[in-house]
Amino acid sequence: MSKKEDTLSTPLRLLLIDDEVGYVNVLANRLSKRTFQVGKANSGAEAFQLLRQKDFDVAVLDLKMEDMDGIEILKILKKMAPELVVIMLTGHGSAEAAREGISQGAYDYLTKPCELTELIEKINEAYAQRSTG
Repeated sequence: MSKKEDTLSTPLRLLLIDDEVGYVNVLANRLSKRTFQVGKANSGAEAFQLLRQKDFDVAVLDLKMEDMDGIEILKILKKMAPELVVIMLTGHGSAEAAREGISQGAYDYLTKPCELTELIEKINEAYAQRSTG
């Protein structure tokens, strides 16, 4: 069985972390329809609380958050769950900060707004990387 088939047969546990509530809700709704089990957090504190309660395979983390810098959230996530694969989301002009995230352990980054198909592809790539560890 290929990795892609394996990813589709086992629901991937995804954590969305973004302080834009509407964006998170729309994205979670769309991803839930595609066999992802989605957890939502609108702050670093919410993300940490969810991570203490449940395991996640992949996190999608906005770089610019109100309560905490995305890089700081990333560092804490990686300490709490070293196996968690994190994809950073960044606004236009923030690619340098996203590259900093990669140097701190993020898998990759995408620029917001991104196409849903592009995000799903990146999530599946990240999950495959975690699976091969």
